[in-house]
Amino acid sequence: MVTATEPQVAPTGRYTVKQTCEHLGIHRNTLRRYTEEGHIKCSFRRETARKIYLGKEILRFWNSQL
Repeated sequence: MVTATEPQVAPTGRYTVKQTCEHLGIHRNTLRRYTEEGHIKCSFRRETARKIYLGKEILRFWNSQL
């Protein structure tokens, strides 16, 4: 279940998996499942190939859960 309060993120900000989970109030496995199902989109850092989530995508996802 996603948090009831709107995440306080910058629309142009980049957030790690851990930060995204904290803002949305969900477990990392839940975030992984939502990403695989296409509910939320991620990008990858070029240097480390780690997933990042844009602030505007976090807000879009949160609004779609209402």
